[in-house]
Amino acid sequence: MLKELLIILISSSLVSNVVLSQFLGLCPFLGVSRKTSTASGMGVAVIFVITLASAVAGTIYKYVLVPLDITYLQTIVFILVIAALVQFVEMFLKKFMPSLYDALGVYLPLITTNCAVLGVALTNVQKNYGVLAGVVNGFATAAGFTISIIILAGIREKMEYNDIAESFKGMPIVLITAGLMAIAFCGFSGLL
Repeated sequence: MLKELLIILISSSLVSNVVLSQFLGLCPFLGVSRKTSTASGMGVAVIFVITLASAVAGTIYKYVLVPLDITYLQTIVFILVIAALVQFVEMFLKKFMPSLYDALGVYLPLITTNCAVLGVALTNVQKNYGVLAGVVNGFATAAGFTISIIILAGIREKMEYNDIAESFKGMPIVLITAGLMAIAFCGFSGLL
């Protein structure tokens, strides 16, 4: 059991990185990666939401939807769970960390529609993970997202001081950098 959880942890965070190999969650990945401080704040928020959403969605799926034979409602239920969790995170940040709340701006409510969050909940169901394995998968996926966004933010901070051709300034160089990061993360595919 521990070996299986460790494989899920490594696979979801590095080998099958949600952003760089599955291309889910690109909106906040590209939008909030200007500074490492906001990127790490977004990463922590995503870790909280995805991990908790995996636990709640897995529990609801296993103990409510399956016994009542209404698994066709899983997407709607998962979206409602995610939206409620994001509202909780938003209220918490607004009250206790207003500077981070302002820095994240519109990207914080976008966690609700972040396909990575819903993708993890659906992947947990698709791979028949139990609640514990689903939580580990959710945490590892969110950790992989956080690793990716912080690395990109660090690179973007360094690129501000570089001489970049005018046609590559802004989003073009960011997309090229993200592509190179995706190629680099393919190197982890031989790990498992």
